[in-house]
Amino acid sequence: MKRFSPSLSLAAAAATAFIAVASSTGSGVASAQSATYTIEPTHTFVNFEAKHFGTSTLRGRFDKKVGSVTIDRAAKTGSVEITIDMTSLSTGVVPLDKHLSSDDFFSVAKFAEAKFVGNKFKFDGDKVTEVAGTLTLRGKTNPVVLKATSFNCYQHPYIKREVCGGDFETAIIRSQYDVSYGLPGIPDSIRLLIQVEAVKQ
Repeated sequence: MKRFSPSLSLAAAAATAFIAVASSTGSGVASAQSATYTIEPTHTFVNFEAKHFGTSTLRGRFDKKVGSVTIDRAAKTGSVEITIDMTSLSTGVVPLDKHLSSDDFFSVAKFAEAKFVGNKFKFDGDKVTEVAGTLTLRGKTNPVVLKATSFNCYQHPYIKREVCGGDFETAIIRSQYDVSYGLPGIPDSIRLLIQVEAVKQ
């Protein structure tokens, strides 16, 4: 698999979630029939949560992602593609980062990228409430549905462009991606939380 290129700006991160990008302007920003947005990397992160033997919650995130979203608000359709640089994993604990990057978990040396591709959008009025697609991780592809817990668009005061974004979440079954280490002490169901903002092009 081709290595992730930091020069691509997951500002593109599709990431999942990303996706919120595809949504509409419920904040009063003038709507366009079809528009493309590029993920803004400093406001877009893919976070994960897992219980640790029924006690505390282990949290981490992926800091590098690229991607874009295209949406037709009138037709209520869109598409999104986000690529996550798996080498950008960070929990704040270096030994844990190394273990999670190993073959026990994400096998980053063999699978340097993960990708979300979505093409089914649900709306409440002009706002995206759900994006369905597939997540490819460790070479395995499975269906995923990202649900919005918040979404908004605004006119950015500095760059003078429309920015859309919000919070999305889903849960994945890690054993479906050949990540079974630590079961059942570390549960099979892993919560993903995606914060995303994207800039209209």
